This record gives sequence, structure tokens and C-alpha cells, in this order.
Amino acid sequence: MSTPDEIAELLIHLARAARAEDADAQLTPAQWTALRFLSRANTVSRTPSAFASFHATTRGTATQTLKALEAKGLIRRGDTQSDGRKVCYDLTPKGRALLAQDPLRDLTAAVAGLPPALYEALGQTMPRLVAELARRRDAPSFGTCTDCRHFEGRPQDAFCACMARMIAAPETTQLCVNFNKPDAEPPRLRD
Repeated sequence: MSTPDEIAELLIHLARAARAEDADAQLTPAQWTALRFLSRANTVSRTPSAFASFHATTRGTATQTLKALEAKGLIRRGDTQSDGRKVCYDLTPKGRALLAQDPLRDLTAAVAGLPPALYEALGQTMPRLVAELARRRDAPSFGTCTDCRHFEGRPQDAFCACMARMIAAPETTQLCVNFNKPDAEPPRLRD
């Protein structure tokens, strides 16, 4: 049985090993993270502030990362949000095409090749670890609409109580900056 320290080290090693694939890539690790985030985030969350929260970086650093992607033609400014001040980004066809060459595809294949029981356990464990770490650091936790306390209805007629608006069915499976776990606090993991 591994200790918590050994498991944490393995998680860090796995992250670094997966990022090593970025070395020969066309983008920096932060740019890859931004491209992946924008491809998985809902419209409300495709902002510099939301990306900064997700990537655990400053808004200035996040903005510079997004500007670099925009200069490369991989993302473009979308429509501003309702208050007219927030900028929303969308992937361009060139950005979507580059994601097909994502350096994480080896890790993705390794995860997909796990036996079903391990795959299921990992799928349940990782979100809990992310939520617990966010709770301990008083940081935002990201998730999808269907797992959020603000979600009402079904994916085909979904309503977000936080934003007080209907949500398009495809957005219910995307990352959201307004995510709020149904239980006030995630179940405590062993200290």
C-alpha cells in the first residue's frame, strides 16, 4: 500500500512526464492548457479571468497566454458577454486542428486502456482530489453543469440558477467557472 506522500509524488511525476511531451510541441505547456481549457469550457467561462482561476495563475499571465494563442491564429475574440466588458474567446478551425496533435494523447490513451474498474475508480477519485485541494486552498473548483448545485432541469431544457438563464444542451457537459458542488463541502479525505 502506498503512502499519501508516495501517491502525491506519483501524481506530480505523472503530470511532469505528460508535460515532457510538450517539449517538441508547437506551444508552451501553458498555451496547451489554455487551448484545452477553451475547447472544454462553456461560453461564460472562456474568459481570461476564468482561465487564470483554472490554471492557478494571475490574470496578467493568463491574458498573455491567450494573446499569444490569438497571435498564432488559434483562438479569436468572441462576442463580449452581457455586461460588455468581459472578453470571451473561441477556438478557430486552426486551433481545433492543432488539438488533434495534443501532446497529452499518450496519457489519454494510457487512461483509456485501464481496466474498467480502475478507469471508473480514477474517474471518481480525481475530481474528489481536485475539489479537496481547491477547498484546502480556498480556490475555485471547476465542473460541469449536470454536477452543479445551480443546475435545474435536464440537459435538453437546462436552466442555470446562478446565471438565471437557459443553457444549451452542449454546454451542460462543458467546464463552468460558476460551478458549485451540490454538497456545501466535498466529503473530507483522510488528513
